[in-house]
Amino acid sequence: MFTGFSNETVDFMWGIRFNNERTWFEAHKQAYLQYFYRPMQELGGEMYEFLREQRPDYGLTGKVTRIYRDARRLHGRGPYKESLWFSVEQPGEQWTARPTFWFELMPEGWTYGMGYYLPKALTMAKLRARMDRDPQPMEKLTRALNRQDEFRLDAEEYKRPKGPAPSELLAPWYRAKSFSICHEDKLTEELFCRDVVDRLKQGFTFLLPYYDYFVTLDGDPDPVP
Repeated sequence: MFTGFSNETVDFMWGIRFNNERTWFEAHKQAYLQYFYRPMQELGGEMYEFLREQRPDYGLTGKVTRIYRDARRLHGRGPYKESLWFSVEQPGEQWTARPTFWFELMPEGWTYGMGYYLPKALTMAKLRARMDRDPQPMEKLTRALNRQDEFRLDAEEYKRPKGPAPSELLAPWYRAKSFSICHEDKLTEELFCRDVVDRLKQGFTFLLPYYDYFVTLDGDPDPVP
């Protein structure tokens, strides 16, 4: 059971940022496992079980990222990540193209939410086509998002417009190339106890109707050019 991160967790994250090399990591590997990886695994496991109970028919899977960077993509950076995250999504080969719940802990703060990392262009075209056919469900979700202050829409927009949105309310979604509905925060006290569990459950509960909407997009018919 997750009981909270600790000052040692924060110390390790800052340590790996300024000592991103094998010798330092190996000397502090036990601290990494005890104070960073295992608590993240415990928190991720609880959130996976919670979401699986809410949507038992989705076949959701949960995982915690590895701290090791892909050696092919270092680009001058050290071999280790300075943050860890867990994710919950439907299984598949290309997880970046599916809507995903996540939580990430970094030296300066934390973030959580739901969204896409690299959705397919066809998926976003299906989103626009669905909003064109029936704008009301997405308008309802957008109004709910605009009424609260826990999450915000964070979108990468197309350089060229994809056409007029059905309504001004849906324009941000219509322009989106990729997006997430996320919350960002500093290292708040709730991280160091079980309070963050309740925070995440409440937040993910709010996000579930959005996940329901997006996770079915790939089953829509291909838009007519």
